[in-house]
Amino acid sequence: MSADNTNTTLRGRAALLDIANLDTDQIMPKQFLRGIDKSGLAPGLLYDLRFDGAGQPREDFVLNQPAFAGTDVLLAGSNYGCGSSREHAVWGMQQYGFKAVVASSFGEIFYSNAMNNRLLLAMVSEDDAQAFMREARATQGPLAMEIDVEQRQVRTAGHSAPFTISERHRRMFIDGLDVIGASLTYGDQITAFAQRHWEAQPWVKDVARRTRERLAAAAGPA
Repeated sequence: MSADNTNTTLRGRAALLDIANLDTDQIMPKQFLRGIDKSGLAPGLLYDLRFDGAGQPREDFVLNQPAFAGTDVLLAGSNYGCGSSREHAVWGMQQYGFKAVVASSFGEIFYSNAMNNRLLLAMVSEDDAQAFMREARATQGPLAMEIDVEQRQVRTAGHSAPFTISERHRRMFIDGLDVIGASLTYGDQITAFAQRHWEAQPWVKDVARRTRERLAAAAGPA
């Protein structure tokens, strides 16, 4: 998927996964949650759909088909990402190469996790989702798809539809920020608030450091 110079439009190749209520346990099974960081999650993505009980790839699964190698948009069924709150489902999708998911609805916690990590979720109406799915089924290989964040539009050769996104998340994508970066844009206000707080209640400034110093002094030389 590519982004234009203003970070407002994502263009990619979409794979269809028309399964409603696909939960985060299926997106990222529990056996892949053993690490202590975000890395190494791509092999676990949709594992039980991609592989059989013997660990062999299911040839009929869309992401295992050669024509769909490198797809970076998922056209998904309704209520995608329901279930548990594991953020690994989002990280795994990104590590696999997905930049966006288009669906008529998403699990609430998954939606927040995804948008805060810059995995773009474009929520369209059910009628529009079905229109995109019909087009995907009629297309040989991935469906070329454009997601215009500025205009809140999803476009293909055969259909265009508005999608829902909050103004905060829209600005984050346009400005190239994750949730931490968005918070840091308020740095001056945060500093001013902290200064006022410390001036009104000076005893709470650096309280942890000062407590450690008093304890160390009371304990004497090591």
